[in-house]
Amino acid sequence: MQRVSETRLSAALRNLESEGELEAFLSTLDAASLERIIFDWPLWARSAQLPPDDIDWTTWLILGGRGAGKTRAGAEWVRNLALDDAAPEYGPPARIALIGRTLDEVRNIMIEGSAGILAVHPEYERPEFVASRGQLVWTNGVIGEALSAETPESLRGHQFSAAWCDEVCKWRHPRQTWDMLQFALRTGRRPRQVVTTTPRPMELLKSLLEDPDVVISRMATSENRENLSPAFFTAIIDRYQGTRLGRQELDADLLEDREDGLWSREAIDIGRVDRPPDLSRIVVAVDPPVTAHAKSDACGIIAAGKGQDKRAYILADATCQGLTPIGWATKAVALYNRLQADRIVVEVNQGGDMVEAVIRQIDETVPVTPVRATRSKWTRAEPIAALYERGLVAHTGIYPELEDELCDFGPDGLTGGHSPDRLDALVWALTNLMLTPLGNGPQLRTI
Repeated sequence: MQRVSETRLSAALRNLESEGELEAFLSTLDAASLERIIFDWPLWARSAQLPPDDIDWTTWLILGGRGAGKTRAGAEWVRNLALDDAAPEYGPPARIALIGRTLDEVRNIMIEGSAGILAVHPEYERPEFVASRGQLVWTNGVIGEALSAETPESLRGHQFSAAWCDEVCKWRHPRQTWDMLQFALRTGRRPRQVVTTTPRPMELLKSLLEDPDVVISRMATSENRENLSPAFFTAIIDRYQGTRLGRQELDADLLEDREDGLWSREAIDIGRVDRPPDLSRIVVAVDPPVTAHAKSDACGIIAAGKGQDKRAYILADATCQGLTPIGWATKAVALYNRLQADRIVVEVNQGGDMVEAVIRQIDETVPVTPVRATRSKWTRAEPIAALYERGLVAHTGIYPELEDELCDFGPDGLTGGHSPDRLDALVWALTNLMLTPLGNGPQLRTI
């Protein structure tokens, strides 16, 4: 009866024509009725956040920018499904898969986040989260199962009547996880799945966009402005709006690789691995900025290792922005120690001997190889891109910001005009490992 009352309250609100009528109407309601209004999602949602009207859909793909409200849409869909009086058609009881990049992200974003499943339920409807089992349990018997895209095989043996897949473009094993889920969606008369993600050029997303049976909703970050911090718009929107990265991360545009670029996402994806083999050498490369403030260039910090198989493996991206020289040097040395690296390679074009000295202030025992660029970024990057083409470089995991820079780098630099700091650090690391005899000789200074 509460959900019927909620609908009637919302209908009454929609019929009000002035703020005075609204205030008068709200003043007549008790606390319980006000709560129902607050949690009546169709009353507050934008059209792109509501499920398709067509009752025959099976896959709903929501492409949204950062902070556009796609997580809220996914959580509200799960809430409505779990509490729907028609839930028996999905199986007695309904079982819903909740799949994110990692189990931590499923818990911290999809379940317990500020726009997650628990937050969108009023207290009297809220399910119990049993962390030890990774399950959400509603009082009517509906169960939500937390699963990670890091282990596609973990979906074997499960049977689901519905699924919410969050940020599939960040999944470590997107295609394998998706395929395993399709086999598991086999209970109820109409299994359904919702996908919420910021787009990136990847095979799985392209196949969903090309599937005529997939219903697609799009939402830009700017559409949710009233629910976001003004500082966010000043610091992020104003800076990235109109750039390639901004079009993807804010406007939810799917951008392909540059035709004149050195790297392709396909080549990076083909070489991606879960973990590296035994490594003979590891280096941390640093491309320091000229200045240290919030709007200065980032300090590129990339770690890479060389395996016994003669291939290079990208191990970490610790790039930072706005830190003092002591700040970024501390991060570089910390990464060096964590990976038990052999040395730090640092570009000294901007700071000369001072750059090396700053690192030695943190730890004077760290071997440091200073390098100086005397040729263009494009010229230095070409032989490194050739290593990728030959299958001699693999990424251990996904590095979205680094891979964005690689695939957006052309003869004129990055599309938005920003400095390719991550790319520069990667070039120094792989040059040291793969193109320089012994990996630490003076040849680097002539590149």
